[in-house]
Amino acid sequence: MALKSASVRGVAILAIASGLTLSACSSLPFVGGREDARKVDVQQGIGVNGYLWRATLDTLSFMPLTTADPWGGVINYDWYTNPQTPNERFKATVFILDTRLRADALNVTVTKEMRDATGGWTAAPVAAQTETDLENAILTRARQLNLSNAG
Repeated sequence: MALKSASVRGVAILAIASGLTLSACSSLPFVGGREDARKVDVQQGIGVNGYLWRATLDTLSFMPLTTADPWGGVINYDWYTNPQTPNERFKATVFILDTRLRADALNVTVTKEMRDATGGWTAAPVAAQTETDLENAILTRARQLNLSNAG
């Protein structure tokens, strides 16, 4: 199971590296802090699919978490700048739209900015496949969590 989890994280990191780079940072808490948000029971206690919720937190754990609303199904990640590419930064928002574990119950949006000559940040396009790759990595992790709970 640890190998599968590492594989999903590797896929997420690879997807992000194709047009987006991210890392772990501290974050602003949601009701008791980031760790509390991760401990949400994948079966109950939230208004959206618990597997998608947990899989999102696991897969994007290397990004700084800004807010997480388990009843509304919105997880916001703050700006991240990779030290290897200091002139670009990214942030993401994940929407979990259903209580069922379905591909169409997940939507990831990514925003990218590039540093201009004056040192300010300017909006830039995100590689078309980046959001889809992140959604697929989250879905893969959610399926793994579902299967591990089934046994």
